[in-house]
Amino acid sequence: MKIVVGMSGGVDSSVAALLLKRAGHDVVGLFMKNWEDDDDDEYCSTREDLIDAAAAADRIGIELEAVNFSAEYKDRVFAEFLREYAAGRTPNPDVLCNAEIKFKAFLDHAMRLGAEKIATGHYARTDGALLLKGKDAHKDQSYFLHRLNQAQLSRVMFPIGEMKKPEVRRIALEAGLPNHAKKDSTGICFIGERPFREFLNRYLPKTPGPMVTPEGRRVGEHIGLAFYTIGQRKGIGLGGAGDPWYVAQKRMGANELVVVQGHDHPLLMRSSLQGLGASWVLGAPVPGSTRTAKTRSCVAWKASSSARTSSSPANRGGIGTSSSHTCAR
Repeated sequence: MKIVVGMSGGVDSSVAALLLKRAGHDVVGLFMKNWEDDDDDEYCSTREDLIDAAAAADRIGIELEAVNFSAEYKDRVFAEFLREYAAGRTPNPDVLCNAEIKFKAFLDHAMRLGAEKIATGHYARTDGALLLKGKDAHKDQSYFLHRLNQAQLSRVMFPIGEMKKPEVRRIALEAGLPNHAKKDSTGICFIGERPFREFLNRYLPKTPGPMVTPEGRRVGEHIGLAFYTIGQRKGIGLGGAGDPWYVAQKRMGANELVVVQGHDHPLLMRSSLQGLGASWVLGAPVPGSTRTAKTRSCVAWKASSSARTSSSPANRGGIGTSSSHTCAR
């Protein structure tokens, strides 16, 4: 079977290609370039990733093709990313990237190459109809793939979905793959590790306004609501005595950023949430039926009746940054 594997230069996609090659398939690697702006700056790893992907493909003994999806990415993913931030929300562009680029533009390109299937290095599983969690609970990426439909899933393979990360690295090491110890990527796919606020300011205007307490007392000035995330602690610009300050609300009409002190403030607590844009792989459920849901949130681990949650996996450390607290998925 001819299978085109999306190779990012990382160890996961490389091992996925290796396993398929060992299984006797006709494997072709494909490296996707999805971002061109600032392609030569210190935060962009596209060139290095392509070199790593080519080295791995050479070791495996397969061809590697590079394709540029930057135009599709800007139109289908980045434009929506900016619209969400401008509306005061914190989007996850990687979810849309998977649905629109990796499993649409890439899939279409692979089919034109004569492929019967495509494969990626995601920690997820599928039987061709259902999207299933990866066996590695700490690396499961089914969350990022929830918008895939049955037409896409029927043509997708996840060769490492039954494995755990240590096993993947062991296979890569034993096979002599040059990227066997490469660090996992953690940044948003097109932003990388660059300072997020600086990046966002290139595309969205700053609209300063008052920073207030829930009672309306002005305690500072924000640079624009789009540059903050609900639950954020660092980077707010407030200090002094007492508990740390957190972003609790965005009042879009008044251009006010509501901040509170203390990680257990009532405005930071939620006992429910509303989920929109669900993708029902096998059709919408019967009204009134119960379904389980997987959430991605950051939790301040302290005994209480509810947990502080937010729409970003790294809010406590500020938008687009990483921190050492626990993020549950």
